[in-house]
Amino acid sequence: MQKNKMKEILIFVAGATPQIVTETIYALAHSNPPVYPDEVYIITTTTGRKRIEDTVIKKKIFNLMADECAMPLINLTDASFIIVKDTSGNVLEDIRSKEENEAMGDAITSFIREKAKDVNTRLHCSLAGGRKTMSFYLGAALQLFGRPWDKLYHVLVTPEFESNPDFFYKPKKNKVIGCRMPDGRIKKLNTKDAKIELAELPFIRLGSKISLHGKCFRDLVTESQKEIDTATMQPQLIVNLSERTVYIGGRIIEMVPVELMIYTAFLKQKTLHCKYPERQYCLDCAECFQTLPDFSGRPAVEEMAKDYKRIYRDQPLKSEEFLNKWSDGIGVEIIRQNISKINRTIREQLQDETLLPYYCVTALKKYGSSRYGVRAEKGKIWIE
Repeated sequence: MQKNKMKEILIFVAGATPQIVTETIYALAHSNPPVYPDEVYIITTTTGRKRIEDTVIKKKIFNLMADECAMPLINLTDASFIIVKDTSGNVLEDIRSKEENEAMGDAITSFIREKAKDVNTRLHCSLAGGRKTMSFYLGAALQLFGRPWDKLYHVLVTPEFESNPDFFYKPKKNKVIGCRMPDGRIKKLNTKDAKIELAELPFIRLGSKISLHGKCFRDLVTESQKEIDTATMQPQLIVNLSERTVYIGGRIIEMVPVELMIYTAFLKQKTLHCKYPERQYCLDCAECFQTLPDFSGRPAVEEMAKDYKRIYRDQPLKSEEFLNKWSDGIGVEIIRQNISKINRTIREQLQDETLLPYYCVTALKKYGSSRYGVRAEKGKIWIE
């Protein structure tokens, strides 16, 4: 990524104040180093687009700004305008209802998500325009999918020039424009007194921390919250085989050797045999769960014997006795009985019902049979 020139993409939400588009472009061009957009996108409604066309485009503001400020010419095309549609496919004239508000949020989020897929692009997002909810959605979308190099801005303009219909940027040569005062008088303003600044806004970037699959903004927020809750709510699970102890968030859970050996087998199934190692979080995934015969066969017994040896580190013959006793595998019923004992031990010693679903061995009906496993996040499990 460092070897390629980054494509600079400028994204706006806009409504009744098209000036924020030209003011932001002007401010970026005068930043250090200057930023000239390769692509410009404006997320808006039909009303917002008409407002931009009637002012910025018809008055050839970009041409004037390019000539006066020695900047590259910005050309807005049909592709530059992202006109939001409702669930029926009708373009929005404004945002007046709950449904239209949600449509706007989904459109903004979807657009940012798509543009953030290209690692050779840098997104410059301006939330100064449009309704307040549009600004919120743009900032939230960047939190969900923004990369470390993406930017979020708010353009700041001297109050007397802010939203002035005759002010779009600060020209190189001073111009006099009018400003209507609250009492109706027209005050003359000198553009040389105007100040345009960009405030870069810090934001939390979740895109590289969590994996999101939802489509609409509401689902994405719910999914993100679940991932955050999972990461913070589940305490660390540490198994110390030599001490015959399980630590769950600092609370000591003591298990007899056989229970500890079998419980460790379930934990290792999650940490060592995850089908999706690229996923940082397990969430509701239970693909690592197995049937009891999978845990009771000879290969499983040989793996358990290694942990049994560590549990009885001062009695090395214990693991040999274990292998000889269960040379053909452990009976399924014995595994089932020990699962009950393990869960009872955890329930009695953990004394926190909210954590039990994550740390007890649970059964799940899958593929026509019951499969067993532990729902704790794989990243929270440590075996020593």
